[in-house]
Amino acid sequence: MRIGIAPSGLRSAAGAVRIARQAEDAGLDEVWVSEDYTERGAFAVTGAMAAVTQRVRIGIGVVNPWTRHVVLTAMEAQALDEIADGRSVLGLGASNAGWMSGRLGIDFERPISVLSDYTAALRRLLAGERVTDLVRGQRLDTALDARPPRTIPLVWGVKGPRALQLGAQEADGLFLSVLSSPEYVRWVATEHGAPELTAYATFSVGPDRASAVDRLRVHTAKYLGLHGASAITEHAGIDQELAATIRRRFLDGEPSAQLVSDAMIRALTVAGTLEDAAARMLAYRDAGLASLVVIDDGGTDPEHLVDGVMAAARLAGLR
Repeated sequence: MRIGIAPSGLRSAAGAVRIARQAEDAGLDEVWVSEDYTERGAFAVTGAMAAVTQRVRIGIGVVNPWTRHVVLTAMEAQALDEIADGRSVLGLGASNAGWMSGRLGIDFERPISVLSDYTAALRRLLAGERVTDLVRGQRLDTALDARPPRTIPLVWGVKGPRALQLGAQEADGLFLSVLSSPEYVRWVATEHGAPELTAYATFSVGPDRASAVDRLRVHTAKYLGLHGASAITEHAGIDQELAATIRRRFLDGEPSAQLVSDAMIRALTVAGTLEDAAARMLAYRDAGLASLVVIDDGGTDPEHLVDGVMAAARLAGLR
């Protein structure tokens, strides 16, 4: 199993690039950049990361089909892969109505169908083909100026059942959300049979298990509020009525960290002692995960985070 890190979008672009160099020097395999509006642009940051590293895989997880014309995404992906010398991975996701229509004023309809059509056109462009299809209501009649030297992997960052099923068929892999437990990973692998599974994970280790777990309580509550009662929480053994309650409180702007128990945090994250973290990594590997990507919360010292992740990986025998 590969081990990676995703610098927080709250960090400066230069700070994220420094973390990429630290990750490579420490021996991590991958660095991923999410594109959360209105934080730093993923292609600019990953391009800089690719320019200052030589070995780590550089991934974008994820961009959406609404804010970039498919030809622009193809241009950006080709440029990134050239800078990275074939080390890039491009993640695509449908985003959500709250961001697209609620905050950016973009019509948000048939998101999974749009993602599917966009992916198909993007794949053809990146293969050097001329595309004359209708994509998001726009008639294309164009090709890139040169065929990229390699096939750039396209992965889908999705969580709904239809999206998971379609992504397993149409993408080169699936990127699973924060709070994806080993049990959820195993369910996705068994139920949908994706070519490759990657997942984000929150991470906290220390000599005091209770303190390490507690550091992730607010962060876990936030993502439980985003997920609510879902396959992600169900397969982790989280009470679905409680998950729905946390979701309601999240939507109402009410705190819910007090509802998140230590057992819930341990079920949904990589937290505890170094031995706990090592065992958790092995559980993800055994569940079928190809790549575990630790999320930087933007407040932890990045060198300390990278060192902790590598220490756990070594203890688990993954390095």
